[in-house]
Amino acid sequence: MSDESTPCPKCKSPYAYDNGSLMVCPECNYEWNPTEEAEDEANATQVIKDSNGNILQDGDSVVIIKDLPVKGAPKAIKAGTKVKNIRLTDGDHNIDCKIDGFGAMALKSEFVRKA
Repeated sequence: MSDESTPCPKCKSPYAYDNGSLMVCPECNYEWNPTEEAEDEANATQVIKDSNGNILQDGDSVVIIKDLPVKGAPKAIKAGTKVKNIRLTDGDHNIDCKIDGFGAMALKSEFVRKA
């Protein structure tokens, strides 16, 4: 377990060192188990919120809050368009959905509100 390049998760100090089964930060005196930290990061669920701060989940319905131009399409998606059965994903465009008249689409959560 001599992973000396592991920074402290609390203060981000690069000087953490291995002390048996734990890692220790000499700057803030924080002790942690690197295997537990990796498990916590893997189990952390992402929280995606709409423009009003409501938490979105897979299968929710949302409403577009402003006209959104679509590359390669002759017209924009109009504000007020309801989108059903969304899927949350990782990345910049964190909503996958199908929009009538446009097909499969990736949207940013900041441009929708929960219906």
